[in-house]
Amino acid sequence: TETLPAGATVVKAVSGLRFDAAEYGPVKAGEVLIGYANEDSIRHTLIIAKDDMKVPNFKLVIANKGSVDSGTVNLDAGTYTILCDVPGHGNMKATLTVE
Repeated sequence: TETLPAGATVVKAVSGLRFDAAEYGPVKAGEVLIGYANEDSIRHTLIIAKDDMKVPNFKLVIANKGSVDSGTVNLDAGTYTILCDVPGHGNMKATLTVE
């Protein structure tokens, strides 16, 4: 079983096409470790955007219930949007605060 790394900021995809929280953080600027867990039965992704610009080279994918993914992304201080870019999942949005 895959597990999420210690110290990660954990985001969960839950049923109803949503994340488990509306806001995450604050996390410290620099290398931010994000963990993504699927508590839903369908595939979800996680990308991060700032001012409608996608943060390059970062995408987590969780294919089915129970799967996890994680990765590190370098973020400056600011407010970011976490979203799922699977078609039809546009209401999966949350705020990530980096300071």
